[in-house]
Amino acid sequence: MRRAADERHQLALFTTGFSELLLSDDVRTAIAGGAPVAFSLSGGKDSISISYATSALLDDLGHPRDRRVAIHADLGRIEWQSTPATVEAGAARLGVPLIVVRNRSYDMLSKWDRRFELGCRRYEQLLTYHLTAPWSSANNRFCTSEMKTQVILPELLRQFPTDRIVSVVGIRREESIKRRLTPVSKPEAACWTRKRGANILTWNPGVDVREDEVYAYCERHSLPLPESYGLGSTRHGCAFCVLGSENDVRVAAHAPGNRGALFHLVDREAVTTFSFQPDRWLGDVAREILPASLAADHAQGKILGTRRRQLEASLPANLRYVKGWPQRVPTIEEAVVIADVRARILAMHQLETPYQTPSAVRDRIAELFDEQRLKEAA
Repeated sequence: MRRAADERHQLALFTTGFSELLLSDDVRTAIAGGAPVAFSLSGGKDSISISYATSALLDDLGHPRDRRVAIHADLGRIEWQSTPATVEAGAARLGVPLIVVRNRSYDMLSKWDRRFELGCRRYEQLLTYHLTAPWSSANNRFCTSEMKTQVILPELLRQFPTDRIVSVVGIRREESIKRRLTPVSKPEAACWTRKRGANILTWNPGVDVREDEVYAYCERHSLPLPESYGLGSTRHGCAFCVLGSENDVRVAAHAPGNRGALFHLVDREAVTTFSFQPDRWLGDVAREILPASLAADHAQGKILGTRRRQLEASLPANLRYVKGWPQRVPTIEEAVVIADVRARILAMHQLETPYQTPSAVRDRIAELFDEQRLKEAA
């Protein structure tokens, strides 16, 4: 049995139709104590196959079925239209009740809209050196934290206010370089512990399962899968993911049920001048199906995006934003460049600022510099 170097628990291997399904000591103890188990279902192949296999393992361990639930975070308009039905079918195959949770303030599309709006306000106040893109990214996956983790975990604590809860997640190390370090289990942070005793232990039993095993297992057990795979997508999640491959983005763009989300995102590219992915404009993936007016707006947005990047590249490099920005106060010559670049970008987006002259820009950054040094001293 293979083991990751960072795994601290002795692991037990179980045969449940996969070559490897892993159980750590802390999970074994929780299960033996009758801890509630929550299967996280996304609608994709990994979550349903690993949940189904894990359910069989729980049966073997004598875990009571009435202590199991499935939970799904609905991200709103960015979801494939068939995902709710697929998740419901998955919970039915598991024989457990399904809990569906949502962020009460916004869905994924409106979150991106709001992020850009707030970024513009901060740019006007010279709180940022560059205009902020609306999208989440590999290094800033607020889409996962705000739309999934921060809605799923509170609901589990509400459902089981006095228990240690085992949360089953279908993550596989084979999926990406970052996921190669995924542990078999980990206790969630102390902020997810409640006074009445509830806390959460995340269990990733299928970390070493291979993709070919997943597809074979799903076929063998006739597990429900989403439409995205049948259309040619290699992964399932949001219809349009900032980390999605060119193939998967193209498949989603040409699916009729995703047209509303597609047109919204392409419009946001046009308005914000930021491409949906760092190296790919979503509007270029399916330009032939865009309404003529949207295609024209998008073409103009791309031109402005190129111009914005050129302007930002001309800013003094050693003043670029880093944690604890600003690190120093610009010279008046540097402030001349900053004021000119900002004026052009502000005009692109019909934004206004009280810091219009080089001296006003320099004084503002000096003010922020003093505030930052006081924070660091405190």
